[in-house]
Amino acid sequence: MKFWSLSLFVFFSFNAFAQQNSNTFTQADSLRGNLTDYRTCYDIKYYHLDIKTDIVNQSVSGSNLFRFMATANFKTLQFDLFENLKIEKVVYKNQNLAFKRKYNAVFIDFPEFIIKGALEEFTVFYSGKPAIAVNAPWDGGFIYSKDAAGKPWLTVACQGFGASSWWPNKDHQSDEVDSMQISVSVPKGLTDVSNGRLRSVENTDTAYTKYNWFVSYPINNYSVTLNIGDYAHFSDMYTPSSGTDTLSLDYYVLRENLAKAKPYFTAEVKPMLNCFEHWFGKYPFYRDGYKLIETPYLGMEHQSAVAYGNKFRMGYAGRDLSGTGLGLTWDYLIVHESGHEWFGNNITSKDIADMWIHEGFTTYSEGLYVECKNGKDAGTKYLNGLRKNIANDKPIIGPYNVNTEGSKDMYFKGANMLLTIRSVINDDNLWLDILRGLNNEFGLKTTTTEEVVNYINNRSGKDLTSIFNQYLRHSNIPLLEYKYISQHKIAYRWVTNEKNFSMPFVIPNGRNSKILQGGNDWRNTKITNKFTPDQTSFYINVKEIK
Repeated sequence: MKFWSLSLFVFFSFNAFAQQNSNTFTQADSLRGNLTDYRTCYDIKYYHLDIKTDIVNQSVSGSNLFRFMATANFKTLQFDLFENLKIEKVVYKNQNLAFKRKYNAVFIDFPEFIIKGALEEFTVFYSGKPAIAVNAPWDGGFIYSKDAAGKPWLTVACQGFGASSWWPNKDHQSDEVDSMQISVSVPKGLTDVSNGRLRSVENTDTAYTKYNWFVSYPINNYSVTLNIGDYAHFSDMYTPSSGTDTLSLDYYVLRENLAKAKPYFTAEVKPMLNCFEHWFGKYPFYRDGYKLIETPYLGMEHQSAVAYGNKFRMGYAGRDLSGTGLGLTWDYLIVHESGHEWFGNNITSKDIADMWIHEGFTTYSEGLYVECKNGKDAGTKYLNGLRKNIANDKPIIGPYNVNTEGSKDMYFKGANMLLTIRSVINDDNLWLDILRGLNNEFGLKTTTTEEVVNYINNRSGKDLTSIFNQYLRHSNIPLLEYKYISQHKIAYRWVTNEKNFSMPFVIPNGRNSKILQGGNDWRNTKITNKFTPDQTSFYINVKEIK
């Protein structure tokens, strides 16, 4: 997640994403966002990223091995690396391959056809100064800072900006590498913390230490990370309520924060895991463990290596985004970023135009966490409070194939859409099964909006497509118009952009609450009390026509 707040909304919308909001796209956008034959011809199986960091000169050097399986016969493929970084050479079977660069795309030519089904590999050697983030994580790049003792503190955040801003890879979410080794050489006296399990530490020379981490699950490129500093480490274990498969918990914080971090993380992490394992199923990355790593920016959902910069405070940087007070009883960064382990890391959208699958479900998970702590009504109240942050300015789903997200409403509007879908289904046990089932069906895979919606339709036994489309593909939320025909009779209809829209709504009245089915046509119903449709469990507008 690239966090945002109301005070940063102008910067976020009109600077970092000015080109995307203008809907003017370049060939560079297409090369990054489109799946051409040069990308679909191979399936990434394994990376070994092996780099050395020069903190003084703010540069990196090293290599990345690509091991892939050919999905077609081809001679040319595309990988990605930002054009400000130099490619030293590309080596295949002990020979240097010819390559061409166009913007941030790199095309390599093999000496002979690679045959479909073949397992091959090549290595890219590169160097340079990766972009530096000015205001991470709202923009992307390396973040250079120092701890209280003046020692270097370096990390990276690149969601949306691109993993190829600092290492060569096939930079498209549709193809997650199956496993990966991350080797980072850092100046002696510092530690690198990356994704997965620490396999070994090597003293490569008198000045550097190499940390070798191994990721045993599929991982999306923007989740790959490094965190370099004088870290203090402590650990714990989590045993789920089922009593099986104990999960290792590892925490890395600056030394000056060790005393406060131990009791704080212990109190915050386990209740979160209990809640999310209940709602979403087993934590997806047990073999690789769960890590929480202190960073100089607010946070990011790096798989099994969650970035944490909330400074051991309740809420979001000490504030409650819902305005209800409920958001100040838990650490937003721990809950939200960890929620992404299920939605974003376990389930990943193929195209970032569908990033609501990451952000809508994860923001909704905040409401579920409040529900775990304080009950269903409190969870609904929290999600209702987030509505004040919704712009309804443009569709949540962005244009496909140009590496572009839709509206930032994917967070708060996406969460309230899911609250509405839960209310339409009107069966909490079934809703629980659906959330768990999504992680079973699409876990460790990439997916699309259509696949997610079809799954929920099939499991719920309801055609919810028009509802999803109205919230995701249009700016407006459903408007329920009504008019009195007589004192005890009204006519009502849904006004929507989506044709053939169909959605029930509720007239609350205790045990005598009334559920009415609505469409775009006028329908009549008798009423005994004032017509007051439920706008708490349903994110809708209501308007009386005189």
